[in-house]
Formats: sequence, structure tokens, C-alpha cells
Amino acid sequence: MFRKWSLGVGAVLVAMAAQVQAQSIVVASTTSTEQSGLFGHILPQFKQATGIDVKVVALGTGQAIDMARRGDADVLFVHDKAAEEKFVADGFGVRRFDVMVNDFVLVGPKADPAGVKGSDIVVALQKLAAGNAPFISRGDKSGTHAAELRFWKMTINEASKGSGYRECGCGMGPALNMASSSNAYVLTDRGTWLSFRNRGDLTVLVEGDQRLFNQYGVMLVNAARHAHVKTADGQKFVDWVISPAGQSAIASYRVGGEQLFFPNAR
Repeated sequence: MFRKWSLGVGAVLVAMAAQVQAQSIVVASTTSTEQSGLFGHILPQFKQATGIDVKVVALGTGQAIDMARRGDADVLFVHDKAAEEKFVADGFGVRRFDVMVNDFVLVGPKADPAGVKGSDIVVALQKLAAGNAPFISRGDKSGTHAAELRFWKMTINEASKGSGYRECGCGMGPALNMASSSNAYVLTDRGTWLSFRNRGDLTVLVEGDQRLFNQYGVMLVNAARHAHVKTADGQKFVDWVISPAGQSAIASYRVGGEQLFFPNAR
């Protein structure tokens, strides 16, 4: 009798452990969503609503997409729309949804020796190249790096970025630190900039250009490619983040009274 009871309890404990393990997902995302503090704000609300834990792996967008392609994540949450659409078209994602927007800004030393201040990012880059001004590029295939390269392609001479151009192969925070320590220019998403404290002499110099619009998307990794993907729980995260509750959570996140991300799920 005791043996049967023990076996019964053991089976229940195994089942409970499996259920607990199932109530967690991995989200491959960008450094901007993590370093800005957004996930620290919204994930407790998601956990309260669903009971699901989320482990965020924050990488450059290109690396995050590669991670999801390998099946090492259940959900992808990044900001390079063209690459995201290709991810879905190639069968690695189920469906892509718009989630939120913010914008990119060009920051640099307050004295602005290159004279880039204004609202035209392409003109600003041309001035940086012509003056061989110090510029820190992330150079890491992130969404911010992809945007930067798009802007360079719009300049008169894409190949000429000036002798001051440097690629760090690093995240947004380290790139900002490098720019701060060397009084260099750098392209950053506004969310990370607002959360960044080691600004030194840096300030926002170029903003307001419609081309600086920065769209984020979310998608479930396709279980047809990777059978171990936690489809049900991953879909709950996708559904929540584009729901009124998730969108409200995103809108309510502020740093120093400023809203960092603006929900735009349709």
C-alpha cells in the first residue's frame, strides 16, 4: 500500500514539474528593449496575467533572428522589419505583428564640430564623412546597425564614411559609452538614449526625420521547423503584447517622465 502511494505521489510530482517547466518561454530580443528597461516593466504584468515566466536573451537583431532560426527561442521580438518578414517568408516564423514604435536619434558632442544639428539624417551623415568626424557604429548586424547602413546608402557616396568611422561590434550601451568617452557621434534608438546615464558631453543633434522611424515586431517561432517550440505559451505572449493590456503596459513605461515606446499593434 505504501509503495503504491509513493509511486502515485511521485507521478504527481513529475507531472507538476513538467507543468512548471512548460510555464516558461524564451524570447530572443534586442538590446534596446532590454537595456531601456522595457521588459523589466512589462514582464511582471504578463506573468501576473498568464503565470508564464519569460527568459529574455537580448542580442543585436541579426543575432536574435539567427537564434530563432536555430530554434533556440520560442518568440522573436526585434526591430528590422525587412529581416523579420524574410524570417516569416522562409518558414521560421508563423506570423509577424507590429507591436510598437520609437525613433532613432543621432547624438554627438554639444559643440557639434561637424555641424550636423538639424532634422535630416542623410545630410548629417554626409557632413560627418566630409569632415572625417569620429563616429561609432555598432557594426553588429543589429536593427540599429541595419538602419544606419540604410541611411549611409542614401548619401552621395555610400563607400566614403570618413576616416573617423569606427565599428565596435557591440551593443547599444557599449557604443554609447565609447561615444561618450571619445566625444564621437553615434546613432541610437531613443529608448536606450533616455535610459543612458553616462552621457558626458553628448546630446541629441538630429531627430524628427521620418526616416528615423523605428518599428518593432513580434512573431512566434514556427514549430513546423522546430518541434520543441512552446507554441501555446509563446502564442500567449504574442497575443498579450499586442492586446489592449500589453499595449497599455508598453505605453505606461516612462523614464524621467518621458514615454519610451509607443504601441501601434493593429
